[in-house]
Amino acid sequence: MLVGIGLTLVSLWYGQNHGLMPAEASVEAPIIDGLFNLMLTIGTGLFLLVQGVIVVSIIRFRRRKDDLTDGPPIHGNIPLEILWTAIPAVIVLMLSVYSFDVYGQIGGLGGGMDHSVAHHSAGQHQMVSKPGAAIAAPLTEPVMMAAAEPSGIGGKTAPDSPTYNPPSANAPYEIQTMGLQYAWLFTYPDTGIVSVELHVPVGREIVLNISAQDVIHAFWVPEYRLKQDAIPGQQTQIRFTPKTAGEYPVICAELCGPYHGAMKTKVIAETPEDFATWVQEQKVASAQGLDQAIAAVNLAEQTPDQFLEPYVQQSFGVEPSMLNQLHSMSHAAHAHASAS
Repeated sequence: MLVGIGLTLVSLWYGQNHGLMPAEASVEAPIIDGLFNLMLTIGTGLFLLVQGVIVVSIIRFRRRKDDLTDGPPIHGNIPLEILWTAIPAVIVLMLSVYSFDVYGQIGGLGGGMDHSVAHHSAGQHQMVSKPGAAIAAPLTEPVMMAAAEPSGIGGKTAPDSPTYNPPSANAPYEIQTMGLQYAWLFTYPDTGIVSVELHVPVGREIVLNISAQDVIHAFWVPEYRLKQDAIPGQQTQIRFTPKTAGEYPVICAELCGPYHGAMKTKVIAETPEDFATWVQEQKVASAQGLDQAIAAVNLAEQTPDQFLEPYVQQSFGVEPSMLNQLHSMSHAAHAHASAS
């Protein structure tokens, strides 16, 4: 009895004071840590019990020099076998129920099949199968869509339009998260912003709708205690609420190809004011990028002078008027040579 009490006390103490987890940076982190601490407490108790029995058996039942006889033949103990089978089964069942409850609290059971994602992934199969196409596909497609639909990327209403209604401050903030070889893309549907870094406001519940374009990835933020698979053709979901401002690594936790180790980015948790500032900056940058994208799509309509003008001015400091003058002199010389 004393040994049992001692094992229980040691297991409880270590289960709460192990110091193995990184800082808790989300509201949900203590919920997941509670599950981890319980599992570690049970594991510590079982480890000490099994190792203790082994050590005692080695010392107490070792063969003596003057004893050459074998031990008594024991062919089985059914009550004991039932006991050591039932106890682990009860523990596993209990942890399973607890795990599903925790997983449901962070939105892990809210994902479902997204047929539009499956159709898009199938349509991009040929492009993704080529080296570098996994990066090129999601970056080139919005440019063509933006040029064809000036009202906004992908046909969404532009944030500056009079019909744009930002989400309520109390509503969960949804962000589309796409995993691809070898990067993460985060799309903010309410603004049309696309970023390779995840910016989130502190104190606001975040909903990540996660999918993959090519192969299975895993979205993992240790400080938030988040880990969710990104599966091609199927949307998964996870929820969290940042509680501490800072930068935290985002790691792919599923082997996804030869450059899997380089598939990293970061979560930047900001105050609501700083997040609003970042959104405005990205909207301005997106508007400038949209102008450049439309110009890039219409390159065939530009004259050589119009195409070269920004590059010549930036690289060599040649003003547009000087470029036009040189071009006129070249035409005059060519006409004179033809006349001669």
